[in-house]
Amino acid sequence: MSSPSKRREMDLMKLMMSDYKVEMINDGMQEFYVHFHGPTDSPYHGGVWKIRVELPDAYPYKSPSIGFINKIYHPNVDEMSGSVCLDVINQTWSPMFDLVNVFEVFLPQLLLYPNPSDPLNGEAAALMMRDRTAYDQRVKEYCQKYAKPEDVGAVPEEKSSDEEMSDDEYDSSDDAVVGPVDP
Repeated sequence: MSSPSKRREMDLMKLMMSDYKVEMINDGMQEFYVHFHGPTDSPYHGGVWKIRVELPDAYPYKSPSIGFINKIYHPNVDEMSGSVCLDVINQTWSPMFDLVNVFEVFLPQLLLYPNPSDPLNGEAAALMMRDRTAYDQRVKEYCQKYAKPEDVGAVPEEKSSDEEMSDDEYDSSDDAVVGPVDP
């Protein structure tokens, strides 16, 4: 039987191999950022969010902590803290799930099918129930204002580390002409 640390390592590698951009926060494998793109058939399409993931010591037996770093307008995401109200992650988590499930199934489903009856953002929930067109427009405005692809690199982070700096330097030194896009 594999240990939680081996499973954590395996799930993180699987996430990286699935073409998600992952930035480690520190030397361990417990805290990192993942760049998440809004689902195609939604008002979130075109938006890119930096998601903070924290894996507890008991992962995969205990769910990861997930939070949006840049702002998103959604009934089930706290606008100030970025906390996510997601039943699967918070209450019905199972060791059968992995990090790829979070980014390929759970978060896209959350954005595609908001639940305004269990809100963390009461204003977004009320607008969604009252006027879906106005809600969709507000979502798009937030995407334009806070979730452009270049914004995920420019969002202030809670912690900075030498490892992140060396990763960025390494990426740009490989192909200095391409580097990060700066409009």
